[in-house]
Amino acid sequence: MRIWWRWWGLVLTAVLLPASLLAQADLVAGVRREVVEQSFSAAESELRTYRAQHGVTPEYLEALSWMARAAAANKQWDQAAAYASETRGLSEQQLTTSKRKLDDEPHLPIAVGAAYEVLAQQMDAKGEHARAVALLRRALARYGNTSIHARLQKSLNLLVLVGRAAPPLQETEYLGPKPPALASLKGSPVLLFFWAHWCGDCKAEVPVIARLRQEFARQGLVVIGPTQLYGYAAQGADAAPEQERAYIESVRARYYASLQNMPVPLSKQNFNAYGASTTPTLVVLDRAGQVATYHPGAMPYDDLRAAVEQAAR
Repeated sequence: MRIWWRWWGLVLTAVLLPASLLAQADLVAGVRREVVEQSFSAAESELRTYRAQHGVTPEYLEALSWMARAAAANKQWDQAAAYASETRGLSEQQLTTSKRKLDDEPHLPIAVGAAYEVLAQQMDAKGEHARAVALLRRALARYGNTSIHARLQKSLNLLVLVGRAAPPLQETEYLGPKPPALASLKGSPVLLFFWAHWCGDCKAEVPVIARLRQEFARQGLVVIGPTQLYGYAAQGADAAPEQERAYIESVRARYYASLQNMPVPLSKQNFNAYGASTTPTLVVLDRAGQVATYHPGAMPYDDLRAAVEQAAR
């Protein structure tokens, strides 16, 4: 839903803004399109032209971060690190010289989060696991109170969380039945399903999870579905907490009926602890309460079933 509103915002921008500002609005979309099409030389040319005309802006830095992500996706690690290092350096220089906060505008958080993510991926791919972990922990120390906390934690969790005790969930606020403490569930396999009311992939994952819960009922599988408030409801409209809670309940009734009795802790802190910047995020705990699978993004039935089956042994 938020993506739709951003797209519509770009349409309105094209109608209302002068050409100089329109170029800034189009840059990120243009570079993203070109890297998806593997037209890296065209993307680099667009970045050079833009920088010559407008200088280094937050929009430029977000676009540059997409170059880093594209190179990482192609496992071109040296190039990915070069783009990511440039993005991080220029972004942090802007934060220092302008004395702005990271979340004062929307592009810098994306750029900085992507830069650290790609740098950690590159280090780990090169066999520098400890260095990657240390980098992300330093980033969390610096940006832990910003919007990219969960993203940085996700990158760190991908490196260190499997095989460790599951972080406890905050359960003060919840929807549906009262969530059990994870410590009380030792002896049972557990599936944590982090979801968001606006997330289409989360809705598509519901039948998979409902099927697995039924199939593994005799093995004692417990499913818990943490979510959080985002500050908006239907069609991206701003919403007070009580309004958003009511909207989440309506989404649950419509799309999550087969999981209606699933406990739903309601806390941003849970998303930060588990690095659930991607929804859904699926986490499988074994009978000892350790993380057996940590997977940002949707999982097909066969893959998730194999993960649950392994944890249930």
